[in-house]
Amino acid sequence: MTFAKIAQKLSLWAGSPKTFLGAIVLLALWAASGPLFGFNDTWQLIINTSTTIITFLMVFLIQNTQNRDTDILHLKVDELLRASKDAQNAMLGLESLDLKQLEALRKQYQDMGKDEAKSLDGVEAKNKIDLNQC
Repeated sequence: MTFAKIAQKLSLWAGSPKTFLGAIVLLALWAASGPLFGFNDTWQLIINTSTTIITFLMVFLIQNTQNRDTDILHLKVDELLRASKDAQNAMLGLESLDLKQLEALRKQYQDMGKDEAKSLDGVEAKNKIDLNQC
């Protein structure tokens, strides 16, 4: 739980305009110091190593934030499905399906969308989807 809180705060900080501006300033200072160091290998190694380390750490930070956002989105959609009397509650368990079953279900929905008449009030489904067919 502590990592999630730290990751969220770091993510907000890393995505801020001030942080971006700070990175631009640091890059400008590094580039401006090139003539002072003769554009040598150590001068280049400083930026290469720094950006590699930051990128490596940011991958984990972004993945954590994305996982959290995805979980929240799933919970909200699950609640909407649960609360809607016309929704198929079987959709709440899609996480347990494998890729082949999900593709078959997606195809079934695409076919239904082609065959259904759409009105301004929404889409009325004539067919019920049977997850056991997938």
